[in-house]
Amino acid sequence: MSELNSEHIDTMQAVNLIEKSLLALDDAAITTNLADINEFVQFFQVEIESIDDALDRAERLLNLLFVEQLFVDRPRPHWPINTHQLNHGMAFRSMAPALKNLLLLHVIRCCGFQVDAVYVPNDVMLRIVCDEDYAIIFNCLDGTPINWYELDQRLNNDENPNEHVTLEPISDKNLIVQYLLSLKNSLIREQKFSEALQSVELILALNPNDPYHRRDRGFLLQQLDCFKVAFDDYQYFVERCPKDPQAKILQMQLDMISSVDTVIH
Repeated sequence: MSELNSEHIDTMQAVNLIEKSLLALDDAAITTNLADINEFVQFFQVEIESIDDALDRAERLLNLLFVEQLFVDRPRPHWPINTHQLNHGMAFRSMAPALKNLLLLHVIRCCGFQVDAVYVPNDVMLRIVCDEDYAIIFNCLDGTPINWYELDQRLNNDENPNEHVTLEPISDKNLIVQYLLSLKNSLIREQKFSEALQSVELILALNPNDPYHRRDRGFLLQQLDCFKVAFDDYQYFVERCPKDPQAKILQMQLDMISSVDTVIH
C-alpha cells in the first residue's frame, strides 16, 4: 500500500486499494467502481460546461449532487461497513461522511474547481473556491452551505476570545486516515477485529508511531489474544501519553496482562 504514502494521491484509487485490502474487493469490482465514478463525473461535467460564471456553475453542481441526484444523508450515530464501500454508496446514495468527502473532492476537482476540505469547529466541510471574492463552504451530508455569520461564530473561540481559528486545508492523506478511522470503528462495532487490525496497520503506515493509533492496535491485538504485542503497544502509549485519562486504566491492565501462553503475531 505504498501508494497511500505518495506525494500525489489519487483518492478514488486509494479507496479502492483499501477496500481490496480490508474488504476483499476483487480487481473486477475495482474496475467497475472506477468506471462508475468516471461516468458519474462525466455527467456533471456535461451538465455545467455551458455555465460561464464560476459561482453559478458551483451552485448548479451542488444542486445536481444533492437535489437531482439525491446524494443526501442524515446524521447517524454510527455508519455501517457498507456505507464505507463505493459500490454500495454509489448505488444507494448513502455514504459515511469520511468516504463521501473523498468522493466529492474527486468529482468537484474533475469539474474544474479548486476545492479542499477544511475543519470548521465540530465538522469537516468542503470549500469550493469560485474566484477571489466567492467561496462556498458546505457540509457533505446534505450540501447545506454555512453562512458567513455562523462561520465567524464557530471560528472564534468563545473560551479564548483573542484566538481566531483559520481555515487550513486538510491534506488528502489526512482525509484518507479519517476514512480508515471511520471504517475501523465500523469493523470493531461489527466485531471484525482482524480487518479492523489491518486498518490500524494502514493508519500507522501513514502516521508511524502515533501513540493513539498504537493504543488502538493494542486493543485489537488483545481481542485477538495477542497479549504480548498488545502489551508493547499499551506500554508505548502509557509512556508517551502519561497524562491521558486512559493511561492510568491501561497501566492497570498492563499490570494484569501475563506474558505466559500468549500468541505472538
